[in-house]
This record gives sequence, C-alpha cells and structure tokens, in this order.
Amino acid sequence: MKPGIFITGTDTNVGKTVVAAGLAMVLKSRGFKVGVMKPVATGCQGPDHHLISMDAVFLWEAAENEFPSLSSPSRYRNPLAPHVAAQVERKEVDLKQIHHAYRELQKNYDVIIVEGIGGLMVPLAKDYFVANLIREFQLPIVVVSHSGLGAINHTLLTIDAALIRGFEVKGVIFNRVPVANVSLAELTNPKVIHELSGVPILGSLPEMPDLNIDSCHYGQLKEVFEERICVDKIISMPALPV
Repeated sequence: MKPGIFITGTDTNVGKTVVAAGLAMVLKSRGFKVGVMKPVATGCQGPDHHLISMDAVFLWEAAENEFPSLSSPSRYRNPLAPHVAAQVERKEVDLKQIHHAYRELQKNYDVIIVEGIGGLMVPLAKDYFVANLIREFQLPIVVVSHSGLGAINHTLLTIDAALIRGFEVKGVIFNRVPVANVSLAELTNPKVIHELSGVPILGSLPEMPDLNIDSCHYGQLKEVFEERICVDKIISMPALPV
C-alpha cells in the first residue's frame, strides 16, 4: 500500500478540492509523484459521453497526472448526492471501476490523495457511503471545515462519525478563514474543536481571490499551503533516494 490521505469535509463546498490540490502541489514540489483522485463527482459539465468534473481537473492539473480517467472514474451531470444522481441518470456508481482506478494509481505514484464528495455519510449507492469507501481504501483522513458559526457542531459530528468507524483522523484544516474583521466564533472555534475532540488543528487557509477552480487558476495556493498547513503531520513521506 502506498502512503495516502482521504480529504473529507463537514459539508459540501467547504474547500476539499482546494486542500487536496494544495497538498498535491506541496508534495510534488518536494519531488514526489502524487496521484490524485475524486472517485465520484456530480454537477459535471459537457456532453453525456464525456462529462467533466472541474474539481477533478483542478486536482489533476495541480498534480500533473498522466491518467485523467483514473483521477475521475465516476461522473454525473446532476448536482445531487451520487446515489440520487445515479437514479436520476439511470447509471449506477461503478464501485469496481473506482477500486480498479485506485489500484492503478497506486502502481504509478508515490502517494495518493483522494478527495471525497460532501461528507462521510453521503451515499454513493444503496447502503454504501463515502465512509465505506474510506474503509476499503484503508486511508487516514483530514477533515476540512469552515471556521465560523456552526463549525463546532459540524466538525465534532464528522470527527465522531470517523472515530466510531475506527478511522485515523490526522487533523482538521479550516478553509476561507478571513484575515480581517474576524468574528469571535472564527477566532475561538479552532481551539474549542481541538479541546473537545483531541484532534490536531493542522492549520487554516485564507480567502484567496486569485484562486479559481473553474479556470484552474491556482494563484499562490502552493506557497500559502506550505506556509500555513502542517504538511508533515498529514503524510510522513520517506526520504527520496539521493
């Protein structure tokens, strides 16, 4: 098994793609071949025979992967939970194809970064959730959260669901944290979440106006990620041969 990490979130649109891409860019800059994967994507664009997930493209280009089909094996047009999108579009989520893609990525890369969809309990198929995929991939997780009002409840619920299932939680990353006019909730929530859960806080990412997923503009993502996130606590990579 190659080293890897599963990026999950407290909700949709909290910044999992940004975190996964930032981590990929930092590890790549250190000389590692990084495989990235968004196993299931909804809200995709393009013709039905060639749907494209912009999140997956953002990851793929950040890591400069050679195999786009492996990075995004299951795609749906409707912006719904995968199980629901699969019913609407009359094509089941192909779990065998997803596992095949993951194994192929392991053959070609030093480390694998997998971005989930939504949170742990998003259904991919009947009685099969994102949490089931994490268990089968045997990966530790990083939780991405916002830092504002509601973050304590959402983050603790996600951590609790992960720990109950025996997952290793590497820590929490907060995304889109304001650098000015910070609210009292945003100021105090990270410390409270750490105290109540015992899970490390790995850092926070600010709003980055020059970052755009749809146009694959990364701005200063790599530099900001390296400066503000404890990468070595997420994945301990062996030293590269001299």
